[in-house]
Amino acid sequence: MRRAIYGGTFDPITDGHIDIIKRALKIFDEVYVVIFHNPAKHTLFSVDERLDLMKEALKDLDHVKVDVSEELAVEYARKVGACAMVRGLRATQDYHYESMMAYCNQYLDREIEVVFLMTQLSHTFISSSAVKEMASHHSDVSPLVPKCVDEALKKKYGQS
Repeated sequence: MRRAIYGGTFDPITDGHIDIIKRALKIFDEVYVVIFHNPAKHTLFSVDERLDLMKEALKDLDHVKVDVSEELAVEYARKVGACAMVRGLRATQDYHYESMMAYCNQYLDREIEVVFLMTQLSHTFISSSAVKEMASHHSDVSPLVPKCVDEALKKKYGQS
């Protein structure tokens, strides 16, 4: 079984993330979508809230497992027997950051490949940060996120 992990902060999960997951499922038999702790990021949603939102958003996708880990992504990948780590790229700035991370992961374990998937053109501007910024100003983000996330953002930002 070809297993991959797709890790991130997912604060919150967006349609851009889901697009990458669906496309990864065309390549791999199973995809673990994992919330990893990033001490550099301050999150709007707690880990439990993000996990619940991801489970709801991904419930109809077969061969997807949702998890949380404090480990390094490469260590988690090794633990679950993944052969690859999937990363989505939107633009040049993503490539620079992601390539540095890929080189670090390659240093830690040469057996685990990093697979970059380019974001579809229609999703290039979608990021969790942008979605939160728009939602905080009461803009409609429903076309950019799963319904459960839209509802959670409205609740966080005091919209009815």
